[in-house]
Amino acid sequence: MSRTAAAKSPRLPIVEEILRPTFRRERRSLARGIWPVAGCDEAGRGPLAGPVVAAAVILDPDRVPRGLNDSKKLSHEERERLYEKICATAEVAVAFGSTDRIDRDNILRASLWALARAVRALPVRPKLVFVDGRDRIDCGCDCEAVISGDARVTSIAAASIVAKVTRDRLMLQLGAAHPGYGFERHMGYGVPEHVHALNRLGPTVHHRRSFAPVAAFYRASLVEVTPVSLPLETAEP
Repeated sequence: MSRTAAAKSPRLPIVEEILRPTFRRERRSLARGIWPVAGCDEAGRGPLAGPVVAAAVILDPDRVPRGLNDSKKLSHEERERLYEKICATAEVAVAFGSTDRIDRDNILRASLWALARAVRALPVRPKLVFVDGRDRIDCGCDCEAVISGDARVTSIAAASIVAKVTRDRLMLQLGAAHPGYGFERHMGYGVPEHVHALNRLGPTVHHRRSFAPVAAFYRASLVEVTPVSLPLETAEP
């Protein structure tokens, strides 16, 4: 083939690996006598409002629900269906990192704190925990961090579903309690609808003051209400 023909040949597309969670890590641990094994994940790091919700799940090796996947890759209906199956067949615990904790400690620390609390709240103490992300957690047992764990490890995928469904249900309640913000639609994320409502109605007690759009509202309000210093008038004798 000539150089000209080779130059005109179309490049083959780069095929990205399609990740699907498997139960391999859990079964390897079971074969080594390490059991129970839990997976944990959180939902709600990015929103402007609402807590971060962490979940820990110990799956039954003989009753692993079919279709488990990263919660972000599932429809609302699929998450709800799998949530019910997980809760019916596995050991499950949930913990919340409040907006006060997020504002005080930052979202990463609040998330890791909630993940550790969820693991410690399990009715059965695990011997090994797989956690989604780069950071291990202090949960009283061995812990392995798995990048993209919710797309690779079945137990983490199950935890991601429990955390997401739990948080979504909470945000539906907050939407009913605080009409006008649209929590029931965007789940507290900083979409234009939410930012417009925030600027129009002001923050609720569920908003994260340390997050930029909310902090900007408070700064603007402070400027508006701060009185201007004027020289005192001298009284005539």
